Amino acid sequence: MNVKTLLTAGGMISSALCTSAETAQKPNILWIYVEDQSPLFSCYGVDYNQTPTIDKLAKDGVIFKRAFMPSPVCSPTRSSLITGRMNTTIGAHNHRSARSSAHEIHLPEGTKTIPEMFKDAGYLTFNYGKDDYNFTYNRTDLFDGKFKPNMKQGHKGAKIDWTACKPGQPFFGQIQLWGGKNKGKITSMDPAKAELPPYYVDVPEIRKEWAHHYDTARITDREVKEIIDKMRKDGVLQNTIVFFFSDHGYNYGLRHKQFCYDGGLHVPFTVTWYGNPKAITTLGKVRNDLVNGLDISASSLALAGLKVPDYLESKNLFDKAYKRDFVIGTRDRCDFTIDRIRTVRTDKFRYIKNFMTDRPLMQPQYRDKQPNIKLQRKLFEEGKMNKVQAELYNPVRIPEELYDIENDPHQINNLVNDPEYKAQLEKHRQILDKWIKETDDKGQYPEPKAELALMKKWWGKQCVNPEYDGIESSSGANESKKGKKKKKKGKK
Repeated sequence: MNVKTLLTAGGMISSALCTSAETAQKPNILWIYVEDQSPLFSCYGVDYNQTPTIDKLAKDGVIFKRAFMPSPVCSPTRSSLITGRMNTTIGAHNHRSARSSAHEIHLPEGTKTIPEMFKDAGYLTFNYGKDDYNFTYNRTDLFDGKFKPNMKQGHKGAKIDWTACKPGQPFFGQIQLWGGKNKGKITSMDPAKAELPPYYVDVPEIRKEWAHHYDTARITDREVKEIIDKMRKDGVLQNTIVFFFSDHGYNYGLRHKQFCYDGGLHVPFTVTWYGNPKAITTLGKVRNDLVNGLDISASSLALAGLKVPDYLESKNLFDKAYKRDFVIGTRDRCDFTIDRIRTVRTDKFRYIKNFMTDRPLMQPQYRDKQPNIKLQRKLFEEGKMNKVQAELYNPVRIPEELYDIENDPHQINNLVNDPEYKAQLEKHRQILDKWIKETDDKGQYPEPKAELALMKKWWGKQCVNPEYDGIESSSGANESKKGKKKKKKGKK
């Protein structure tokens, strides 16, 4: 996402007319949605990585210190937040699903997306940047603005913002930022300052890449300042509730993106409402309770005074009765790599169940050509990793993991076989088993052959999992891996 393009792009009407939104009864809702960003901001205790804009959002609003997303992969998380339902409940758990006419995934009858609910209430809705939902949808049902007919699903939204509002019309919008993928220019952090997690081999190349993630947090901070300044200039900031968060953690490392450890699921999250701060601070300005990122959905509706449907699994974070005893995280197929991992995060523990024990945790994947990933595999093959660092590359995986987060924040010491923690292990097993049954976790069922055939068409020889045996490449898919084939107008 190019923030400068956003800040200079013309809307449908002049921003002067939108100042009337200051007096509108219904507040505006803005999601500043960041990719692949771990909470390496100074307001999260990283004093040597100063991020004054995010710090101010936290100081003037609410900061959530223990927010965990539904998945460590972008599209399942985004599918969850845009519907207020777990991706595994609605069948949107496999990365980049429903991308062809050969296999469509429709939301359960009666289910509407969050922007559709805002549209029904008279809001302008927009998404500036990536959407990436694993179900069949028409962008024009969700968002205002014009979309190119051959636009690749999952990546570009219409280039409008709050300046496209009619006089007095509130808006629900999303602005997508590159976050941890950002290649913008900034003075680089000294790699020696970065606190490298112990599951990385401490070599200069890895330390430099990890330090760059701190740089991207500061770049993100700079971009958010530009957005906030424009909103203030346009006269809409006071009546806008700003949600700032990431879809999951760090992109290039181990135990982060694609993995169900804290590194993959723990994200930065703040909510700020300058016009009515008391509405969001009744439970405290610094929230240390266990929070599910899924709850952004219901909270947005509730703060806008809209009805929260009973079928939502999302909860209002600002309800006095808000409480979560656990947060579930899920990982399933990611591009051509078939997997199934479930995790339970409670107050003091993280439990992980690896269902596919016949394959390594670090399976072949789309990131394999990235220098940092190639280097780490090379270090493993040369025997330069310790037991913990090598765990992800072992040919088979352990079926269960249990970690004491208070005493082991990096999740190094697996307690599954420790008799002292037998009761905790059983407790977390029961939580997961009950959740799978009650929500009818769709990950327990085989993926349709039509979807696997599409993956085989896109990825070819990289589809090495046994689930692809006997599957022929789809000949009826209407788009390629690169999304170059045109689609019917309005259908994504």
